[in-house]
Amino acid sequence: MDSHFFAYMYRLRYIKRWSLMRNVVNENVAEHSFHVAMLTHVLCTIGNEIYGRSLPVDQAVSMALFHDATEVFTGDIPTPVKHQNDDILSSFRAIERHASRKLLGMMPQPLRRAYEPLIEGGQKVEPELRKIIKAADLLDGYIKCVAELSTGNREFAIAKRQIEQSIEELNLPEVKYFLEHLAPSFEKTLDELSE
Repeated sequence: MDSHFFAYMYRLRYIKRWSLMRNVVNENVAEHSFHVAMLTHVLCTIGNEIYGRSLPVDQAVSMALFHDATEVFTGDIPTPVKHQNDDILSSFRAIERHASRKLLGMMPQPLRRAYEPLIEGGQKVEPELRKIIKAADLLDGYIKCVAELSTGNREFAIAKRQIEQSIEELNLPEVKYFLEHLAPSFEKTLDELSE
């Protein structure tokens, strides 16, 4: 029997993000997943190397890579829609659970156990690791807002402020370090980066 799991994963590149906003540069869920995995890696590394933590980098990066896998079925539902009220959010979470079971069911049985924590693992992962992945997800949104605003697209001004508030509420030293030492480069042009 053929497994369609990875064929679906490759379709993440067709799912557009920020669909309610005018974008100068379009972004898809596959790009976002890569960026969140990369940011998760650096946040865990900052935590381990600078703050003496013992975060499981490989596990975190793997989970981040698949954190939006269900969007091949649900699409990218904009945050204002998902969080409009508790009923909508609860219904959406139920749809996500159904989509994750459907995806996992596509994986050949001998591989399923390895992918189960990645596809259905959001609730099963330790809270501190979930917080790191959430921070990486928010940082990617923050970087998107910075990039759009740097082109003069004010469409992302309020989103940037909302994301900054959400980031602040996480209260993670790794994120503060990233914002202080690594994030400022995202506001520079190629020529400024080359200086």
